[in-house]
Amino acid sequence: MSAAQWLQSRWFEARLAPPLWLLLPLNFLFVLLSGLRRHLFRLGWLSSGRLPVAVIVVGNITVGGAGKTPLTQWLAGELAGRGRRPGIVSRGYGAATALVQPVTPDSMPADVGDEPVLLAAATGLPVWVGQDRVHAGQALLAAHPEVDLILCDDGLQHLRLQRDFEIAVFDGRGVGNGWRLPVGPLREPAARLATVDAVVVN
Repeated sequence: MSAAQWLQSRWFEARLAPPLWLLLPLNFLFVLLSGLRRHLFRLGWLSSGRLPVAVIVVGNITVGGAGKTPLTQWLAGELAGRGRRPGIVSRGYGAATALVQPVTPDSMPADVGDEPVLLAAATGLPVWVGQDRVHAGQALLAAHPEVDLILCDDGLQHLRLQRDFEIAVFDGRGVGNGWRLPVGPLREPAARLATVDAVVVN
């Protein structure tokens, strides 16, 4: 078992494992910096952008996969079946570049990330990736003006992109030990769930 695997397994134990106490100073720093970043967005000192169509963000407050991409795929199909014309933007984790670019079923996962390729193949909808999801959304809409709604896969903490509806996804592990990174699995405090529009538990 690698150090990363050991750490993640400790995150989901009921009690805080004593070795994790050594990480408390880093936890304090993470909480301080993430809180400051959110506050700067609220004050407008860090800029955010709004797209000219509705934006639905699917994400989670814990590290790791919880079923965000399958839920995004399902939502895309349901919305398209109800007459909407959704497009999908994603960070493209694991991609060789952070540049904004389109994704097709034939794209190389190494270039754009594996989950965006899966979404493009499964939905047949426009999918764009980029580190800056505002720019990715703008590029998608410029290339596909028929799109009337954007789904953002894994963008809950990407505060640069303003959104109209937030969905937080959990799997059976829940919030683990309830601590923020790196002592626990939480990217944001559990209280963040009170501010999202829906919570989905797989």
